[in-house]
Order: sequence, then C-alpha cells, then structure tokens
Amino acid sequence: MDFLFQLLPHLVNGVTLGLLFALIALGFMLIVGVMETINLAHGSLFALGMYVALFIVAPRLGLFPETQAAYMALPIALRYLFALVLAPVFVGLFGMLLELCMRRTYGRDPLYGLLLTFGAALVIEEGIRLVWGSSEKQLQLPQSISGALLVGDLIYSRYRFFASAFAVLMIFLLWLFLQKTPYGAIIKAGAHDSEMVRALGINLKRLRLFVFGLGVALAAIAGVVMAPIWGIRPHVGVDAVVPAFLIIVLGGVGSLWGAVIAGLMVGMVVGLTGSYASEWSLMSMYLLFIAVVTFRSRGLFGKKSVLDV
Repeated sequence: MDFLFQLLPHLVNGVTLGLLFALIALGFMLIVGVMETINLAHGSLFALGMYVALFIVAPRLGLFPETQAAYMALPIALRYLFALVLAPVFVGLFGMLLELCMRRTYGRDPLYGLLLTFGAALVIEEGIRLVWGSSEKQLQLPQSISGALLVGDLIYSRYRFFASAFAVLMIFLLWLFLQKTPYGAIIKAGAHDSEMVRALGINLKRLRLFVFGLGVALAAIAGVVMAPIWGIRPHVGVDAVVPAFLIIVLGGVGSLWGAVIAGLMVGMVVGLTGSYASEWSLMSMYLLFIAVVTFRSRGLFGKKSVLDV
C-alpha cells in the first residue's frame, strides 16, 4: 500500500504527459487523414507555439519601451490567457501559409511533401534560433496554477493538474466538433474519400487549408501548455513529433479515442520508467509500440475509415 501511495505522483505525471501527447497526436492525425501527408514540420510548429506564447507573456519591444511597460503591468493571468488563445491562432495561420506552399506537391510522389515539410521544419527551427537564441527559456505562470499542492503526505505540482484538465477539455471540444457539427462531418468524409467530397461540390482546397491550420493549432496549444513542463528550446519539437507519430499508429490511424488511450499509455510508460529508470524512459515507448503492433498491426482501435470516431 505504501508503494502504491508513493506511486501516485508518478501516475499523475504520466497521465498529464499522456494527455498532452494525445493532443499533439490528434493534430498530426487530422493532417495525415485528410491530406494523406506526413507533416514533418509538426514538431517545429509545436515549438513555435511555445516561443509565440513566451513573446505574448513577456514581450521584448525594444523600440516601444512605454508600450511594453504598460503591457507588462497587466496581470500575469491575463497575459497567460492571451498566450493560450493567440499563440495557436498565429501558428494556425502560419500553418495555412505552409499548406499553400504544399499544394504544388499534391498528386505527386509523397516524397515531395515529406521533403517540403522537412525543409520547413529546419527553417522554423533556425528562425527560432535567430530570433530567440539557443538557450533554454521558461514561461512565466500565474500564481494560481504554479507552486505545489499538498495532498496528505505527498506533494503534487498544481500546474500538472491544470495541464491535465486543459488537455481533457481540448480533446472533448475536438471530439464535439468532429462528431456533432456539419463541418466535422465534412472533415471525416474528406479523410475517408476526398474524391467523393469533391464530387459533392465541397471545396477540397479550402477543406485542406482549414484542417492543416486546425492540426498545427492543436500542436501549438499543446506546446503552450507543455512549455513549463519541458522547458522551451529550439529543438524541443523533435521530442514531440516522434511520440505523436507512434501514438497515432499505436492507437490505430483514424481512431480519435484510440489516439487518446495510446497517448495515455505512452505517457504512463515514459513517466513511470523516467522516475525509476530514466535511461529507459525513451526506450520504453518503443518497446510498448513493438509489443502492441506485433499483435495488432492496425493498432489498438485501427479501422479502415480514417477519423472514424
């Protein structure tokens, strides 16, 4: 019993990590499903969301010191709320610009799309280094969600509870959008058969533009929430895109809840092994993947129709 009691903080960390992994993976899955393209820039856009949030919370306006002083006088909670809302919007718009560049690769060998997004990832990462430098940075948090929370004899991070609750809210809103709205039905139809959607008179170019923007905005949201946990570094996107790819295959390409469950599994495995055997934390994720795919080649909830929730 004492062992289980001591295990609780690590379980909380694993759940938080898993929910945020799932949020990244869901954005990745939307793009793969509708556009049939693996966006190798997804991790870099995740990192860009962190840095945009950093700028919104504590901007450096050398040419406008009075404006900066007035803005910094605002409560940190309000500036953090601005970051949660505006950073995904900015990254989503940036992603739409990237999708416009990708249009010349549609209908060609998939290698063209992979190379373009890989090049975009390098450009974004180097752009981050030019603007913000290479040193690790931290995102300032409101007092209400920072600090420790004492439960019995155990100390928990208050922010991790906030991050978990926020991730659950975003996943639920995404499910609600895909399942209960007409545009969500169009996205699922476009993932299943894009030619049929075009035959029905739906603008496929506009659909792809919106889905790409939504997918990278989800990555940016996860980046903003994960910034205080992982820290902000130019190459942090690599740490996000690899688990995201594993999760959508592990859960089954096309299953929203499969991605959520797979994300929780990966987060729990990485969190627990990282606490007791840190050198095995990354390896455990790959071992879990191999174990599941060996017996379920389509993943846990893989279906023939993409995004069948």
